[in-house]
Amino acid sequence: MTVQQTGANGDSAGQQTATDKQPPSNRAHVIVIGNEKGGSGKSTTAMHLIVSLMKMGFKVGSLDIDARQGTLTRYVENRNAFNERKGLKLPVPDHRPIYRSELPDANQAKLEERERFTTALGEMVIGCNFIVMDCPGSDNYLSRLAHACADTLITPINDSFIDLDMLARIDPDSLDIKGPSIYAEMVWDARKRRAAIDGGTIDWIVMRNRLSHLDARNKRDIAEIVDKLADRIRFRQAPGFGERVIYRELFLKGLTLLDLREKGVGIPMSMSHMAARQEVRSLLEVIGFKPADGEELPI
Repeated sequence: MTVQQTGANGDSAGQQTATDKQPPSNRAHVIVIGNEKGGSGKSTTAMHLIVSLMKMGFKVGSLDIDARQGTLTRYVENRNAFNERKGLKLPVPDHRPIYRSELPDANQAKLEERERFTTALGEMVIGCNFIVMDCPGSDNYLSRLAHACADTLITPINDSFIDLDMLARIDPDSLDIKGPSIYAEMVWDARKRRAAIDGGTIDWIVMRNRLSHLDARNKRDIAEIVDKLADRIRFRQAPGFGERVIYRELFLKGLTLLDLREKGVGIPMSMSHMAARQEVRSLLEVIGFKPADGEELPI
């Protein structure tokens, strides 16, 4: 399958276009899933992107930068176990967990973590078309290394002012944006480091997860603030995933919504599944992965 990437791929929040953006044959395209808050759906997003890309015919590597919690690692392990139990051959990424150093000296710990990270990345970057990294919901040295390597950065946030606080400081009375917050500043630093390293840019995409189906005032206020932030701190927006039980159930089997039509999986499709699959399709379209020659996305 030939794949084109359409949409923005720079720091300009959608002002640049990058049609025909296929990953170079000698270097993997790095997708980082990051946010300094847990529970926003990073690992679910990462696994659905991984399986989507594999079903497009790409070789995909994955790095669990949050190896201590290890959600993505367990997701992959569950997938391997499901394949073994069912006698299936669902595609599995080349996966590595990256653990933080336990050395007491901070400088020595950073050196050890850098070595672990660069070794794993170096082993994947030539043989893979894409590398997907799942980062922890906190700020640490490994996470900053990963962010600085990103070609595409995807930040899932829950639809709440608590999650929005990671991106910007908001006036509680007027809801005006007072300035960027801690995670937005970290992304800005990562963009500067990336530019200094190889002149590259980071396409930052923010997706709002667990949107309520109700047209509440809070939801509208957040949408308006995110629209303003997109222009101010330069990111694109993507539709996120709803609060659906199916995402949690699939984790235990190591499955994604893209696997449900595979023979032998044994999970009947429901209307909720169909709606969730459309959420994944919409995310892929905004990120910019579009099969050429009129072929359908693999979902």
